[in-house]
Amino acid sequence: MSTHSVTSTNFKRFWFGQTLSQFGTRIGTLGLSVTAVELLDATTRQVGVLAAASTVCYLVIGLPAGAWVDRMLKRKTMMWAALTRCVTICVIPVLWLTGDLRIEVLYAVAVVVGVVTVFFDVAYQSYVPVLVPEDDIAAANGRLEATAQVSTLGGPALAGLLMRVVSAPVVMLVDAIMYLASFLCLSMTKDDEQKPASAARAKGHLLADIGEGLRFVRDQPVIRRLAASVGVSNFFATVVSTLVPVLVMRTIGFDSFMLGLIMTCGAAGGVVGALLAPKARQRFSAGTVMSCGLLMAALFGVANPLAGAVATHSKILAGAVLLIGEFGLVMGALLFNVTQVSLRQTLCPKNLLGRMNASLRFVIWGSMPLASLVAGWLGSAIGVVPTLWIGVVGSVATVLPILTIDRVMATTSRPVEAQEPEAVR
Repeated sequence: MSTHSVTSTNFKRFWFGQTLSQFGTRIGTLGLSVTAVELLDATTRQVGVLAAASTVCYLVIGLPAGAWVDRMLKRKTMMWAALTRCVTICVIPVLWLTGDLRIEVLYAVAVVVGVVTVFFDVAYQSYVPVLVPEDDIAAANGRLEATAQVSTLGGPALAGLLMRVVSAPVVMLVDAIMYLASFLCLSMTKDDEQKPASAARAKGHLLADIGEGLRFVRDQPVIRRLAASVGVSNFFATVVSTLVPVLVMRTIGFDSFMLGLIMTCGAAGGVVGALLAPKARQRFSAGTVMSCGLLMAALFGVANPLAGAVATHSKILAGAVLLIGEFGLVMGALLFNVTQVSLRQTLCPKNLLGRMNASLRFVIWGSMPLASLVAGWLGSAIGVVPTLWIGVVGSVATVLPILTIDRVMATTSRPVEAQEPEAVR
């Protein structure tokens, strides 16, 4: 199979489309939260349920999605997922204009978008090794992550400004347009991917395919440690991120523009982290880069509950703390994420990438709906700021599985293509 380098026009076309998609996603995330909190006056628990609705799909269809994606062409899968998200998002402004928008509609939209996002993300993370040579995988991931963050620099702030002129549901149209642009760029991207032999299997082999992906994650020592680390990290990060809109707009009393500015500042940190990750990896071991990234994210995560505590004395100081904290938190998270994604892509056979990514996302993202519900419940029971402190303290534990990963990597062999079962060769 021929591949295209990161300097080719073909890769740049794919790269541009995903940048636009990420730009729209950030606007859509902010728009959904603001619509719930400001326009529909959602309670803290309802905000938690809304966040859970966006990620519960990873528990329900995460594993079979990986097996299905391994039987399908990755680019085609991303194309129909992008179109489905575009159409679904349009429901929000239409119902708002007719006066029929309710919190239950937001739940439904979050679930549908979440389901197709599962397929899109699994295919997306499995597509990079198909599109570029192995030596370019780290560089490709770094560029994709960096420009995704660049595209979100102005996104949240722009969304906040637009919400001063038009309502949040109307701003959601920008999200839909970006998904459409992603579809068009994908349609123009070229690759030589062939439908895998596993696509011809009978439906009865689905469970066997799922089991194969789970066993690979369980038995591959480096990826097993990554799953444990990111699983814990995502749980506590979701506790925090679920309550940040409530903290900013209710507890402290800022408006949607400030929320967008905070997210933009985080995106700036993400750009720095994504650009530094490949260079850091050239000078330091993967374990060192990932450990430092996780600890950095946990350290700067203290800014969220700290801002809530100091807001009673100075809103200006609270705002500054939030901006600095979000910059450092996302920078550390991207240092970790670019490194771990590139690492697992190089450690997994290409014909297992979909199942490996889906198995990881089942473990990693499967905890997120529970974390969102826990955040909503604890936020109502003990308060937003104490719940944020719990999230920060828990984040420190995420580095533990990574501490010995360099030693494990030294004894890990390179991947080979997994053999198809004898009956389907």
